[in-house]
Amino acid sequence: MVFIYTTCRDESESRTLAGKIVEGKLASCVNIWRIGSIYKWEGELREEKEVAMLIKTIEAKVQEIEDFILENHAYRTPFVGVVDVRRLNRGYKEWMSETVH
Repeated sequence: MVFIYTTCRDESESRTLAGKIVEGKLASCVNIWRIGSIYKWEGELREEKEVAMLIKTIEAKVQEIEDFILENHAYRTPFVGVVDVRRLNRGYKEWMSETVH
């Protein structure tokens, strides 16, 4: 199992992306929550409200999800980061194997 982390400009975009990812059986679940971000863009310090997405999936789906995000994201340069999960409970793993194809 892996987590894919990305952010979106608003909740509407994150819900649209998450829905398509889960409906497409690319991930078992996507967690969405509001965050604040501080970053430098084109030489200026910016502080924005964003929405974070934590996508729960399997390694075999990472490239397909990354491609989907890059093609459908509002940002020119969205962050797409992958974190390996060392261990997860058996029940969730079994459920995930039924939902991600």
